[in-house]
Amino acid sequence: MAFDPRPPEGATAKPVLAVIPAYNEAAAIAPVVNAARQHLPVLVVDDGSRDETAAVAAAAGATVLQQKPNQGKGAALRAGFRWAMAQGHEAVLTLDADGQHDPAEIPAFLAAWQGAAGNEPDLIIGARDFGKIPFVRRLANTLGRWSFSWAVGQPIADNQSGYRLLSSRMMEATLSSREQGFEFEVEMIVVCIEKGYELAWVPIRTIYADEVSHISPLHHARQFGRVVWQTRRRLHHRPPNA
Repeated sequence: MAFDPRPPEGATAKPVLAVIPAYNEAAAIAPVVNAARQHLPVLVVDDGSRDETAAVAAAAGATVLQQKPNQGKGAALRAGFRWAMAQGHEAVLTLDADGQHDPAEIPAFLAAWQGAAGNEPDLIIGARDFGKIPFVRRLANTLGRWSFSWAVGQPIADNQSGYRLLSSRMMEATLSSREQGFEFEVEMIVVCIEKGYELAWVPIRTIYADEVSHISPLHHARQFGRVVWQTRRRLHHRPPNA
């Protein structure tokens, strides 16, 4: 049964917006938008695409925000957060444009957020089953989770999943970030822990197709290593009263 994002009569509304950052995803984005719109209004942030991503997303019923030139996923997400906050949304749900995230799982995030009345998590992350991904990616993700969990001092189920729900104060807390790419999503977890906000997890399907990554493995590894080291220093070398 589909989740109804409208509150019961007499209840306080908690409007949630789906935010989809997209770069050259004209071939994949329409079904993602169509499926997400079954649950939530959708904003697509077109990050300087060279194809028809913006036009295809708009035709599928999404509101489209364009940023030019291409600035990276982190910058696209922050642009979406600012727009959502300006429109009065209390939370956003982020998912990727390439089909790796199943919009049918949106109700699980909404239930996890709205089901904790009065104590809603500020950051809910979709945790993948790493036993169902290709070996090389599984190894990289396992090493990444271990090292990041060490850096933050607590177990982190999935530090790079882009399927997330953020509260308005979580969005606001990330706006000062300077991370442009995927590192922004890793830093988001650091900010959540640093602020003492509630972090929660929702199990999600693991979907891999023939998508093409927009970053190189070597660049990814270098940047992730930098974030891990900075995180360790940031969370474990702060002054006592910080």
